[in-house]
Amino acid sequence: MVALAVALALAVAQAPDAPRPTFSEWLAGVRAEALTRGIRAEIVDAALADVSEPLPIILERDRAQAETVFSLGKYLSRRLTPKLIRGGRDAYAQHRELLDRIGERYGVPPRVIVAIWGVESNYGRFTGLRPAVSALATLAWDPRRATFFRGELFNALEILNRGDIDLPHLRGSWAGAMGQVQFMPSSYLRFAEDFDGDGRRDIWSTPSDVFASIANYLQGHGWTVDHTWGREVWLTPDAAHRIATDVAPRSGTCQATRNMTVALPLERWQRLGVRLARGTALPKSDLLASLVSGSTRHFLVYSNYDALLDYNCAHSYAISVALLGDSIASNAPLPTRTGKSSKSRKPASGKRPVRRR
Repeated sequence: MVALAVALALAVAQAPDAPRPTFSEWLAGVRAEALTRGIRAEIVDAALADVSEPLPIILERDRAQAETVFSLGKYLSRRLTPKLIRGGRDAYAQHRELLDRIGERYGVPPRVIVAIWGVESNYGRFTGLRPAVSALATLAWDPRRATFFRGELFNALEILNRGDIDLPHLRGSWAGAMGQVQFMPSSYLRFAEDFDGDGRRDIWSTPSDVFASIANYLQGHGWTVDHTWGREVWLTPDAAHRIATDVAPRSGTCQATRNMTVALPLERWQRLGVRLARGTALPKSDLLASLVSGSTRHFLVYSNYDALLDYNCAHSYAISVALLGDSIASNAPLPTRTGKSSKSRKPASGKRPVRRR
């Protein structure tokens, strides 16, 4: 019977002219599956009551994500504004005692927690206005990533079923990312924290839960205590040629992990011609690092960088968070224009190296 069922399923999947169900028919299937998953009928009925058709604006946003459209350099210049850095420093100062306690417990630097908070929701000012269930239903209906978003739709219904938040407040981004941390529902179920012990994992309005949830996510994705994320570096023209010829790209499940090199010892990068931002030698360390390159800027990144990619697998995002965190913890004057100071720097030799994509 199992073999017959599998054969029939494959035949249906391979039938070229198999009609696609209407949205209402598809939604009826979602409703039925939600009930079999143990989600209460009243929760399912309320959540799906206003879901009548896919939302075109959601599909448009899905195909024009900023991390994909802009180059690394352009994205950094747009994202890392003096206003964002100043806001991060102010937020860190306001919540320093709480952030230090959370950083100590989870082993994640407070500046990184604040940076993710800033990039995800502008330090809690924007958490998304779109009803999460409607957005997720639209993306689950769309064939492009239907399996992933169908799972997230059921996870969102489970959050409602558990009573962590009520339906009117279950709002988020166009992709269904929720709260000040912009967790997808699956990440909420795995990593959201009730740090203040009030019985609710409130990533929408409770700072302690927000910060602890970010830290718990990074810790759960391999962030290592007392290690940094990486650093910006310079490439000489010879280094660019040698790296392109001799260093293999990394493999991975998302495009960003494939758009970086394999990890090599710092001593090897030194021999390849990679230098610190002012042309000085790389530090002596047994750490392994991968090279991330845009068209004009380059970064050696360590294993902790992978935790940032796990939050959002785009170099534009991860580098933005990393640099913002460094700027939040720095006492340096705010730049008048993002990137201006780095473009004016030259290595100690006085010879300006070529940067490569």
